[in-house]
Amino acid sequence: MTDANPASDPSDAPTLFRLNVEVADLDQAASFYSTLFGVVGRRQSGSRCYFTCGPVTLQVLDVSGSGPVQPLPKSLYFTVRDLDAVYARAQDLGCLATEQVHGQPGGEITVRPWGERSFYVNDAWGNSLCFVEAGTVYQG
Repeated sequence: MTDANPASDPSDAPTLFRLNVEVADLDQAASFYSTLFGVVGRRQSGSRCYFTCGPVTLQVLDVSGSGPVQPLPKSLYFTVRDLDAVYARAQDLGCLATEQVHGQPGGEITVRPWGERSFYVNDAWGNSLCFVEAGTVYQG
């Protein structure tokens, strides 16, 4: 008898390829994300800008013509080789998070209780991003 549970076949697991972040000013957002990421985004038709983030594309989507921005409910997490360089760009942009993460300042580079060296930022539309130093990512 074969196992009918599709979760038992890891080769058929979905692959995440695109995430959306809603904004209300594409020019401002494209500039912000280009500066923060240290890469230039690719403008697309339909008020979008794509940023390649490894195998996943971050789609920055201007929804100002169709309704209010719906910020992400939780942070998006990015690994980076040079955490200090991204942190310096975030400082220059004035976007470091002010909230606490497990009793530690989210906007400061900190080794979190689970071992990740990271910091958090917020964009102008309420979207939270976390940058984690490669080699410290907690895999669970």
